[in-house]
Amino acid sequence: MNIYDIIIIGGGPSGLTAAVYARRADKTVLVMEKGTFGGQITSSPKVENIPGFISVSGNEFADKLMEQAMELGAEVECLEAFSIENGDVKKVVTDDGDYYAKAVIIATGTRHRLLGLPKEEDFIGNGISFCAVCDGAFYKDKTVAVIGGGNSALQEAILLSSLCEKVYLIQNLSFFTGEEKLISEIKTISNIIPITDSTVTALKGDDALTGITIRTGDEARDIAIDGMFTAIGLIPELEPFSKLIRVNNYGYADSNESCTTNVDGIFVAGDCRSKRIRQVATAVSDGAIAALAAIEYIKQ
Repeated sequence: MNIYDIIIIGGGPSGLTAAVYARRADKTVLVMEKGTFGGQITSSPKVENIPGFISVSGNEFADKLMEQAMELGAEVECLEAFSIENGDVKKVVTDDGDYYAKAVIIATGTRHRLLGLPKEEDFIGNGISFCAVCDGAFYKDKTVAVIGGGNSALQEAILLSSLCEKVYLIQNLSFFTGEEKLISEIKTISNIIPITDSTVTALKGDDALTGITIRTGDEARDIAIDGMFTAIGLIPELEPFSKLIRVNNYGYADSNESCTTNVDGIFVAGDCRSKRIRQVATAVSDGAIAALAAIEYIKQ
């Protein structure tokens, strides 16, 4: 039975950073990823908030991380992890058999809650974004829509209002659910156009998003936009492990900056853990912290 020092579940920025740190400590490492190595950042055509890069595509950044981890000797496999069985040696059950390690780092990230409309996934990175901090500058002096009514949506709209000519803020309820302070601020910004009691029913465009159809009661109308920011929530990718590690009411791993969990030898890194800021910089920070914590655990 081959036993790795560390198995990392998830090949996004946090998982690949963890692999780099673990290999530099001469630990045997397997990174398993069920989807795209690099994670959600690969959907961003241009990223300008990663230290050390004036501008880089998400794919290029992911490729560099992947190359670095593999050059240091990390093994990478396209595998989906179904569960972890705890013990002195951890067993990770996957769609291609069982794998064993002294420590496991869960770095599975989150997925954005989508509207469930045709062509939606095709437009991600081609008109649909999820982060105004990351992508707002691409829509300077243009018209965008923000979908949602909670704190995240209101904050996105406020940030975008300083860049864009016009911001439609579309909420399916008759009221916004965010903090009253944010709602009051929205009312003072002239280029934010709130639209309540409305749902997006269709996306327009061929290769890129050019507009949306919204329905208010029995009335439907088209709105021309250059981009859309969806802020209707995130879903942590922790379902397979939520019976083993403790999660909070929202399904995120109940862990602080130490990246430890309630189970010895199982660590968590990146967007799937409870945290306030979810950015590439915080993901790679978690990866380093989780790897160093796993290395210390193995030494015990």
